Amino acid sequence: MYLIRLALWSVAVVLFAFTTVSVTAQTATPTPPEDPPEVVFTEEIKVNIAAFNIEGSFASGLKKEDVVINEDGRLHQAVALQRIPANVLILLDTGGESRQVKNIKTTRATAQQLIGLLEKGDRIAIMQFHDRTETLSDWSTDRTLLFDVLEKKLNFGTRSRFTEAIAAATDYLLDLKSENRHLVLITDGLDSVAGQEQRTEVLRRLIATNINVHVLSYTELEQQVVEQRRKSISGGGRRAIELPPGADIPIPGKVQPVPIMTVNTDRAMIKKNNERGEALKRSQRELTQLTEDTNGVMYLPEKADDMPEKTNALAKNIDSQYVITYIPKRPLNESPKGETRVIEVTSRRDDVIIQARRKLLVNTGK
Repeated sequence: MYLIRLALWSVAVVLFAFTTVSVTAQTATPTPPEDPPEVVFTEEIKVNIAAFNIEGSFASGLKKEDVVINEDGRLHQAVALQRIPANVLILLDTGGESRQVKNIKTTRATAQQLIGLLEKGDRIAIMQFHDRTETLSDWSTDRTLLFDVLEKKLNFGTRSRFTEAIAAATDYLLDLKSENRHLVLITDGLDSVAGQEQRTEVLRRLIATNINVHVLSYTELEQQVVEQRRKSISGGGRRAIELPPGADIPIPGKVQPVPIMTVNTDRAMIKKNNERGEALKRSQRELTQLTEDTNGVMYLPEKADDMPEKTNALAKNIDSQYVITYIPKRPLNESPKGETRVIEVTSRRDDVIIQARRKLLVNTGK
């Protein structure tokens, strides 16, 4: 009996030892680490192009092989070309201290005309700025709703927060997860609040996006008023001779104007008028450059009635656009901060005219 118990005990010890070794061996064996996933960065640049046929109408059926992309002298081929309905944010300037030509009636009529001409599939939003910036209508394809907003919600203020409005409009468009984005400004571009440094930075940030900016500008019209005031203040205006009571009425067309010299000693008025004139000229230059850098269009009507009429060409431009995508040969992440590249797109086809030139700001930190 003792021998049997000893034998069983020996077997149990052997089994226990085997089990212990097996567990220890499994615990001590390290698991080989998995290879880290390979990350491949692909940079893509998207650019809007307006394509027209020889008659000036939209060039339908364009293919990616039909276009040539030039980025700072380096030729690229498009990897994709899409026709996407436009997303158009209309930003209305309804403020300012010294406005003369800029008024709600003309601004409203211009916006209404543009909305009525854009294609039905285009989405439109409306913002206005004066003493504050506000969104009047979010994205919509309902023209009746948009017209109603323009009739009921437009109002004037005594100030113009142009820079603040541009920043808000840029954010609004960047929040939109879609391409083919357009910002339409109906403005004189003057600002009652922000300084030039802030204005420059906000415009630079807008240029760094792929948003197309178009301007229907009041600057030319307002400068005409400034010039008229300048002549009035300095003297030298002309008017018809005023006849005394009872004098014969002169023959129509025969009234001879005489020079009327006036003297105005209000130096503050002269200074303010001159400053406004310079501000309008500076604004016009900046707005023109903005449209050139963002593949947009600048309109400078010389008569108030011309403002709504310019929307015909603008709507045609917006609705003749494609979005192209290409991969830059010179990586963007290797570019120095703030580098500027110029992108131009041309057509391989003789029967297609392409309008596409924009400035690309790289690594702006925004």
